[in-house]
Order: sequence, then C-alpha cells, then structure tokens
Amino acid sequence: MNFLNLGSTDIKISKIIMGTWQAGKQMWTGIEDSDSIEAIKTAYENNITTFDTAEMYGKGHSERILGQALKSVRNKVVIATKAAPQNLSKDKLISACEKSLKNLDTDYIDLYQIHWPAGSFGSKKIPVSETLEAMDKLKKQGKIRAVGVSNFSREQLEEALNCYQIDSVQPPYSILWRHIEKDLTPLCFEKNITVLSYSPMAQGLLTGRFKKGHKFEKGDNRASNKLFQGETFEKALEIIEELKPIASDLGISLSNLALSWVKSKKNTAAIAGARNKNQSKENAKALNTNLSAELVEFIDKKTLEFTNITGESPVMWG
Repeated sequence: MNFLNLGSTDIKISKIIMGTWQAGKQMWTGIEDSDSIEAIKTAYENNITTFDTAEMYGKGHSERILGQALKSVRNKVVIATKAAPQNLSKDKLISACEKSLKNLDTDYIDLYQIHWPAGSFGSKKIPVSETLEAMDKLKKQGKIRAVGVSNFSREQLEEALNCYQIDSVQPPYSILWRHIEKDLTPLCFEKNITVLSYSPMAQGLLTGRFKKGHKFEKGDNRASNKLFQGETFEKALEIIEELKPIASDLGISLSNLALSWVKSKKNTAAIAGARNKNQSKENAKALNTNLSAELVEFIDKKTLEFTNITGESPVMWG
C-alpha cells in the first residue's frame, strides 16, 4: 500500500517522498545543514525510501547534503534529481549529470528529470528530442535508471512521449492546487506515468499554521506564491478551517490529511519537504493513513470550487 512502481520500471518508490528544496537553503530562511541531514535520516528511519532534489536547489548544495545523509544506505533508497533548464542541450546535460553524480556521491541516479521545459527562465529553447537523446545515452551507460519531467504541460509531455519513455511527471498538486486534473493526469494514467506531486501541503499552507496577514521573511520564495496572495489566501484559509474538523475526527494532523489525500490518488506519490526531524516524522505518518474513497470524494467536492479562483496557469508563483 505504501509503495508503487515508478512508471513502467521495476523501481519501487514510497508514496511519501522527501523533498529537499529547503536543504539547498537558497530561497528559504532559517535552514541549517545539520537539521537537514537529521531530517533526511529520520525520514529513512520512518520508511520514506525515496528522496527528490535538483541541481538548482542551492546550486547543488541540496544534492551534496542528500548524498552525505544517505551515503550509508545508498543501495536501499531511491534518489531523484533534476537538470536545470539551461543544461538541456546534449553536451550540457551529460556534464550536468556527471556533476550531480559527484554531488550525490553515487554511481547512479534512479530518476533523472527535466526540471523545467527548455526556454524557461530565459534559457535556450533546446528541442526535447535532443535532451532525451542525451538521457538515453546516460541510461545505456548505467548512470541513470529512469527518465522523468517536471513542470510540463500535457502538450509538452505528449511531445516528449513521441521521443522516449517517460516514467514520471512532477507537477504542483494539492487539495488547493488541482490544475493537473483537467488534462495532465488523464494522460498519465493512460500511459502509466507516475505523478510525483510537489507542494502537496501547498508550501506549508495546509499545515494550518498560517493566519490572515502573514508576512514572509525576505528571501522566502513563498512570498510570491499565488496561494498566499489577497483574496486567494483568505479563501484558502476558509477552506482550511473546514478541513480541520475532518482531520480532528480522524485523529490526524491537517498536514497528514493533505498528504494522505494526494497519496490516495491513482499512481500518485506526494513529495513533502521537512526542515527538521520532527517534520519528517510527521510527514511519514501519512504512510499509515488511508482515507476512504467516500472521504476523498467529499474533500474533492468541497474544494473543487476553489480552483476557479486560482487562475488557469498551473505555475504556483507569480
């Protein structure tokens, strides 16, 4: 129940995945390396066996912290990382992979992903066919085991599928951010592509700790997240108040409810970040929480209207 195959591969991933954007420190505040390492180790000790990072997270710092934390259990875990959009030409991708291997202190990467489509953030528009040709070379060399994409639209995913086998997509997805249900996930289910949901707790909003008027510290990326803006934020807080009694009746935290909702979806895993070991333990509790189909449907109906005020763009940041 707590594991699923990654796409068409025989790689087993945990339905709760530890995300390590925070471990990179950049665009986050109050992060300590010692806490990140302890959080990663605690996640593994509590049956989270899959870990996601990216070369963009702190310019490789997150990868280095992850590699350090998991070195002694490398053959027992699944490590996923992502190539930056400026490194998607054939030569640059191969070099980026080599650098990630060094950062992670490993001989292979279980899942290598395109972090953002080519052209994002002013990067050069490299044909996805060229990028996937490089992925194929890396796979044949045994340096990567599976290929995934992140932040791709349905159209972009279809183009990639015409070139190569894609085993996962990584989009933002939560009770409060459900854009992918419209057209991306139906294609994923049809093609047996695993959905790795990032921000399943809406960057902490679905923990219930944020109040009206909250101000983020300078440098915190959440300050530009659409969910924390004006009327959208206020409406989200209203929905959270309606979700709290549901979590309370189940005897679980609101964050556990949010992760379990994502985990309940077909062929889907939830990527949850953690600043410290206590947050890792709390995230791992969702592995043992299974929501009934009736409750999932109830939450779906209660929150569906909210998606109408978050706009058409699936990108969470302004």
